Amino acid sequence: MDELNRKSVEEFKRTKKIPVIAVLENIRSAYNVGSVFRTADAFLLQAIYITGYTCVPPHKEIKKTALGAEETVDWKHFANTNDAITELKRKGIKCMQLSRWRTASHLKNSCPAMLKKLLLSLVMK
Repeated sequence: MDELNRKSVEEFKRTKKIPVIAVLENIRSAYNVGSVFRTADAFLLQAIYITGYTCVPPHKEIKKTALGAEETVDWKHFANTNDAITELKRKGIKCMQLSRWRTASHLKNSCPAMLKKLLLSLVMK
């Protein structure tokens, strides 16, 4: 991936990550899963937890959109979302859900301090 100016797999694994784990629940499109891998790679997320019927690497469509990020980003598959959330809570990781449902509360109202910290983490180098 020299043309993308990306770190090697080994360099990426050694790089300090943002302590954010994305949990993917029952994502139908493997292309969307690949784009999450690519985003997690770009923002140096700690890992991706994949749950339910969401497809997992190696997968042709994930590979097409992930552009190699499926090899750099740590991921783990869980049969269901509750198992993933239980593991996160057991590790002391605070969980929050991002949703587009009309009944969902706006992120800036739910946890403004965390949102600022996350945004600062994403923009600062």
